[in-house]
Amino acid sequence: MGYISHIELDDANLPPPTPEIEQERKVAMFDLLEENHFDLPKRDDRVVPEGPYKVGLSIREKRLVFDILTEAGDKAAEFHLSLSPFRQVVKDYWAICESYFDAVRNLPPSQIETIDMARRGIHNEGARILIERLEGKAEIDNDTARRLFTLICVLHFGG
Repeated sequence: MGYISHIELDDANLPPPTPEIEQERKVAMFDLLEENHFDLPKRDDRVVPEGPYKVGLSIREKRLVFDILTEAGDKAAEFHLSLSPFRQVVKDYWAICESYFDAVRNLPPSQIETIDMARRGIHNEGARILIERLEGKAEIDNDTARRLFTLICVLHFGG
């Protein structure tokens, strides 16, 4: 039962997203809820509530916050991650996304494919960093990490 059943972004203090960023957010959330692996490992002989989980993502005091609740709404975990390891890869991701969005409007498919391959590479790097940062806190697979990384990028967009 280790999966995310509901995801919520605290984007209330962010500027309105561009249509492209809103689309990225919607696709990531849809794909995440369709299929994901998210589990809380046992720690220090404490009982860990079983999933499925409701996950809230926010940025508070320059930290990425995962607020994890059970289906019943009980607190399961909360962890705060430094944003520093994500800053450069998020910046690179948005730069390549801008190129990609522009290419989709103006370039032939062969050139779009090249930019998309670069975008996927940066996306994979962000997912790898997230898996590392969550080690010992949450167990996630690569696809889940990629989708969560997209949502982290959305939160970075205005911050």
